[in-house]
Amino acid sequence: MTCRRTITGCSLRSPSPDEFMLPVGQSADNAMTKTNSFDSHVTEYDAWFDKYRGVYLAELAAMRSSVPASGCGIEIGAGTGRFAAPLGIRTGLEPSPLMARLARQRGIEVVEGQAEDLPFADGSFDFAIMVTVVCFLDDIAQAFREVSRILRLPGTLVIGFIDRESELGRCYNGEKGHSRFYREATFYSVSELEELLENAGFSNFTFHQTLLPGEPTDLSVREGHGSGGFVVVQAHKTQEGKQA
Repeated sequence: MTCRRTITGCSLRSPSPDEFMLPVGQSADNAMTKTNSFDSHVTEYDAWFDKYRGVYLAELAAMRSSVPASGCGIEIGAGTGRFAAPLGIRTGLEPSPLMARLARQRGIEVVEGQAEDLPFADGSFDFAIMVTVVCFLDDIAQAFREVSRILRLPGTLVIGFIDRESELGRCYNGEKGHSRFYREATFYSVSELEELLENAGFSNFTFHQTLLPGEPTDLSVREGHGSGGFVVVQAHKTQEGKQA
């Protein structure tokens, strides 16, 4: 369920071809599960945020633009806590035990589990965030229904994801077979996520984007979508979702 940067050879601009992705190595083990690949390379994963701090801060700024300033929140797919901690979110869900351990060291109360079967009561939270996670969900429709279930009305869901139709997204999608992290990833377009969210009972969408092609050093955050490789959608729970 955790997902993050790194496919060798993809670049939006020179001279930093690896800046937008995590390191991947030369091959992927077909026997690896999704969480095993992250557990096996958790140090490498976490080091990316320090090595490419500018990209990380741009993504963080894009998320901050849409995360509610108050209320009880949770990060679904908390990883090592690199987003929950600076955003002031103290509860997370993460399937990878080693990732969860690092997140706890950053002050996050992590519950181990899957997005498709959240171990929380109905209406437990005011908002939830998911950062570069949807590409690795086994059942994205069920996960969105579960997030809707644990949110109070009118709860907010904020999703940061790689837009498949962006330049960066097309690169990821084309090169994912060479990545130990992304081999099994499913990338989505903005319109696909909108439909899935609507089916889960969400509406009133707003968007922000960053990692735009051609930006030399200043990784800005802009409203809307269509150019940025990293898109943030804010959605609001307005009704019960459609059942499977």
